[in-house]
Amino acid sequence: MTSQQPPAFRNQTQRGLFRRTPPAIFPPVMGLFGLGLAWRRGTEAVGLLPGLAEALLGAVTLLYLFALLAYLAKVAQRPGVVAEDLRILPGRAGLTAANLSGMLLAAALVPYAPGLALGVLIAALVAHVLLGLTLLRLFLTGPEEARVITPVWHLTYVGYIIAPLSLIPLGHAGLAQGILYATIPVAAAIWAVSLYQIATRIPPAPLRPLLAIHLAPASLFATVAAMLGLGGLATGFLALALVILLGLVAASAWLTQSGFSALWGAFTFPIAACASALLANGWQVAGLLLLAAATGIVVTIAVKVMQAWAKGGLAVKTNAAQA
Repeated sequence: MTSQQPPAFRNQTQRGLFRRTPPAIFPPVMGLFGLGLAWRRGTEAVGLLPGLAEALLGAVTLLYLFALLAYLAKVAQRPGVVAEDLRILPGRAGLTAANLSGMLLAAALVPYAPGLALGVLIAALVAHVLLGLTLLRLFLTGPEEARVITPVWHLTYVGYIIAPLSLIPLGHAGLAQGILYATIPVAAAIWAVSLYQIATRIPPAPLRPLLAIHLAPASLFATVAAMLGLGGLATGFLALALVILLGLVAASAWLTQSGFSALWGAFTFPIAACASALLANGWQVAGLLLLAAATGIVVTIAVKVMQAWAKGGLAVKTNAAQA
């Protein structure tokens, strides 16, 4: 009898469970977490479908834990796969998103288990610091042609701005404000480098979806500043986020020219973060409209990426390391 298991899982079962789990599964998970938190903010703002946000966050939590266990099972079989995954862009983006998803999980847990949320947040922050140091070492010691600053650097070195989403409701507003002020200049430097790169060289079509990541820091700065009561700063970054969003929409055909790939996961979290920023700053109608669009975009991309994983093609297409 022919096995009915998807090829990815059938082959992994034969040679060792989850031997080639691709890090590329994590950016869509991060996007789904962001979507759930945006729906929660919509519920708080206008009473939008109570219960839907929590159901979505609960489902995404289970998906994240499964994905995390699948990757850790691969690492347990051969720890060297982590270093190999970090040498390629989808691997770097994916493992960074895995840590940031942990921070978003903490934000989801705050209303239910504040102590657990703080523990999850600390663990994610420690993992993120270690990952950032490792990637910096690889950047400084790697071949010159690989020393390129990409939008993924926002995730790696500005991603700490997600922590205030948990820190502020947990009563650590001072620390949250410190993270906000520390990450703004880092994001500004990455934006400046990216603008120079775009002005001097057109990005290859397959890498263009990564440009959407530039929307995330501006959106998160606007949300965190609003949560801290820094109205002027929040308004300024919300305006920047909207400029970036409009630019991405105008260039959507150019950004997606190479067709669907795992790197489309880069579209998911930024658009959800921008919807949250609009709602956090009182732009309810615009926030709800963007939230509706984000729901369709994020869910569609996440389903396609997870299907590619289940069918066995995602690891091959993203050149994931094998244990």
